[in-house]
Amino acid sequence: MTEPPLIMAEADPKNLIRESFRIEGIGIGECRSIFVDWALSLPPGVDAVRAIRFLLDHYAPKAAPGDQPHPMVGVLVEGAQARAGGQPRRRGGRAARVPG
Repeated sequence: MTEPPLIMAEADPKNLIRESFRIEGIGIGECRSIFVDWALSLPPGVDAVRAIRFLLDHYAPKAAPGDQPHPMVGVLVEGAQARAGGQPRRRGGRAARVPG
């Protein structure tokens, strides 16, 4: 069964990624911090890798007007590669102790 297409409200519910692309002079450290906040704000059931790919398709073509790509593009690529590697998600607290 095919999953329904993502919409921007699901992929970036707090518009954190959108705003990061609007910040002039933003560095890799700030982008990583924003990425963590973004990942924690994803709605339940939204696949992070799918959302990252959606965001890359949307923002990456617009993000490199000069020679230097926007640092958030690199952070998103790293995030997609890390999660696509099949590593299990960490579950803490009650979720780790009680079968779901």
